Amino acid sequence: MKLPIASGFGQRLSATTPGIVACVVIAAAAKFLSEQYHAPVMLFALLLGIAMNFLAGESACTPGIAFSARTVLRWGVALLGLRITVGDISALGWQPAVGVVVSVGLTMAISIAAARLMGFRTAFGVLSGGATAICGGSAALALAAAMPAHPQRERALSFTLIGISTLSNIALILYPVIARALGLDPTQAGIFLGGSIHEVAQAVGAGYSVSVPVGDTATVVKLMRVVMLLPVIALTVLLMRGPASQASDSRRPPLLPWFIILFAAFVLVNSLGWIPQPVVQAGVSLSGWCLVVAIAAVGVKTQVRNLLTVGIKPIVLMIGETLLLAAIVLGLLRLYG
Repeated sequence: MKLPIASGFGQRLSATTPGIVACVVIAAAAKFLSEQYHAPVMLFALLLGIAMNFLAGESACTPGIAFSARTVLRWGVALLGLRITVGDISALGWQPAVGVVVSVGLTMAISIAAARLMGFRTAFGVLSGGATAICGGSAALALAAAMPAHPQRERALSFTLIGISTLSNIALILYPVIARALGLDPTQAGIFLGGSIHEVAQAVGAGYSVSVPVGDTATVVKLMRVVMLLPVIALTVLLMRGPASQASDSRRPPLLPWFIILFAAFVLVNSLGWIPQPVVQAGVSLSGWCLVVAIAAVGVKTQVRNLLTVGIKPIVLMIGETLLLAAIVLGLLRLYG
């Protein structure tokens, strides 16, 4: 006699397997192309997923694609906590930490206000502002996972991922040139690059393209911004529990999602040194794979014809957010001397 729980799990596994396998194959292809052409793997995963959009209409793949875009994504975000320790944050002193809090807070607040003024929903300002201010596509995915369901969420997320990847690559090329032109010393250059470039890989790459000390500083500052993911998501969930969101979705999200609690726990446990280094490395690698698979799923669910109707205003908003963050970081550097 089969237990109902076991039977239910078997049915869910059978239903989701085809879609999950499809997303994993897309993710593997994206990894290969990224290594061959030295371009962001997330951008390749999104574009390949969009190219495989026809899978979203296949009933056999639909449950697994939805599972990858939501549950696999949340595990990837939770495992990001293994990249960070409290020691990484404290090593540079209080000025960079305060600068990160100020720059992230100002960028998020102004992005949301600008999005509202331009006629967008608050959610798009949160997604684009969070991706710009914190850690690129990973932040956008985490914020989207914490938001209640909405018909426009996937479209906004896809556009944010494409825009943030493009702007990160431009910053990777231009920002080291700007740092040299401004005569920034190694510490200042690392703070500027780590504090203003969206994606982790591009921020670290830009730093080490200047020098090893600049790269080390850029890496730590960038990880400080990743830490801001926790309070920003907690605040986002609080906002989404307000009356406006209840009107559109009677199911309120939890005050603190389980994957964010795991994220914080991993940061704490990793800081205490209780996790063996091989396990940490395996967890970080698994996190990367989960995020790539999730982005592939988001791409598969994306309707290109909807993206083509966004117009010029979202592009202007994201470029403005990028320039705003860079200006804030440089202004704080001048303030601190």
